Amino acid sequence: MSTDEHVAPAAAGPGADGDVADRDAPARSAWSVLRPLVLRLHFYAGVLVAPFLLIAATTGLLYAGSYQAEKLLYDHELRVPAGDTKLPLSRQIDAVREAHPEGTISAVRPSPDDTGTTRVLLSGVKGVAEGHTRAVFVDPYTAKVRGALEQYGSTGALPLRTWIDEFHRDLHLGQSGRLYSELAASWLWVITGGGLLLWFARRRRNRRATAESTAPAAGAATPTGGRRRTLALHGGLGVWVAAGLFFLSATGLTWSTYAGANVTDLRAAVGQSTPAVASGLTGEHAGHGAMPGMDMGGPDGGHHATDVGYDAVLRAARAKGLGDPVEIVPPSDPSAAYTVSQIQRSWPEKQDAVAVAPATGEVTDTVRFADYPLLAKLSRWGIDLHTGVLFGIVNQLALVALALSLILLIVWGYRMWWQRGRAGAFGRPLPRGAWRQVPVHVLVPSAVGVAVVGYYLPLLGIPLAAFLAVDIAAGRIAARSA
Repeated sequence: MSTDEHVAPAAAGPGADGDVADRDAPARSAWSVLRPLVLRLHFYAGVLVAPFLLIAATTGLLYAGSYQAEKLLYDHELRVPAGDTKLPLSRQIDAVREAHPEGTISAVRPSPDDTGTTRVLLSGVKGVAEGHTRAVFVDPYTAKVRGALEQYGSTGALPLRTWIDEFHRDLHLGQSGRLYSELAASWLWVITGGGLLLWFARRRRNRRATAESTAPAAGAATPTGGRRRTLALHGGLGVWVAAGLFFLSATGLTWSTYAGANVTDLRAAVGQSTPAVASGLTGEHAGHGAMPGMDMGGPDGGHHATDVGYDAVLRAARAKGLGDPVEIVPPSDPSAAYTVSQIQRSWPEKQDAVAVAPATGEVTDTVRFADYPLLAKLSRWGIDLHTGVLFGIVNQLALVALALSLILLIVWGYRMWWQRGRAGAFGRPLPRGAWRQVPVHVLVPSAVGVAVVGYYLPLLGIPLAAFLAVDIAAGRIAARSA
């Protein structure tokens, strides 16, 4: 049995390493020359990026559980006893404005079911963080205000989930903190892909060796403990969850700072951007809408004397087939319309939207989710699956399992790094020079491909270039010293 057979790596983590040469493979097969390079990249990427992945996995685990925790913690604000008849939306909004006259209404989310409260969102409120709103919850049957909480994002995250979400996204460090999560997402698919290649190659080699070998000598035993056992656990779990890790990496990149911007530009270039309902008014509808800053001036909770009000706007949206849950956004200026959008992110998704003229209550534009371009639909589904809302509690449990698996892979990977030390040398590194074994006709196209990917994923390309520069410099220093 070759030394390599004891150390072949698996799907993710820093400790999946081994001897540089596959001595049992054909002399110059494609894999025999690429394996040392893949192995070195997998090992060092795991060692260096695993701390960022560990943070992302831990905070993602917390986020997956935050939906259910939010329902329990804010039950008083979110739920009410079912009544007989819901009051007009304008009555509910009037009650909110009487209790909370601060700020302006930025959106209204009518009660989505028999026990749900109506949520009125106020922007420009002193003490509320930029980009956040104050959500005021009102009983749709009695118009009694049940509380107010700060809210963030299109999913209506309340303080607990908002805090965990920002911790997962940027460690509460602002825009610069988002680099950590983009770095983790940029390298996760590389580490996972490299681990899969190494694991399947090892499996194929072991099968070939088993078929060609004779019966073991009497008393001979196959080692099952120590590093080999850790490798088996690391590799087996890595293969099982590899598809989920690829998914988390891809969807995480779609709304990252730099790679996400490139994805958005690419979608726009091929005509796959997410469509938006046209809220501007033209012709006979123009000039009769709401006046900016004149909140709740009309008798129906509208913006202006000629405003038909929220109830009429909601009726117009219902007539176009927009069922609960919906969000109504008032006009931003006299030339704008109300927009009513479905906000159900669970399956089946409801994402239709209409624009309604304030003066007449007529629908001026309609956008159907069924008409979204394919990439727009995939992006929507991918993000909602990543955040745990597409399939509800099942989705969240799957994310919990993925996060726990990634944590275990990292722990086992570092354990293998520890166990790899020989003669007391902790974490003995892999030898340099793997790239010299790759033929030019393979190395050059591979380098070009890596450069292209690194350009579009800068937090993959820049660290990789830095690692290569440091590695080359260290190699030259070591050579001169020798």
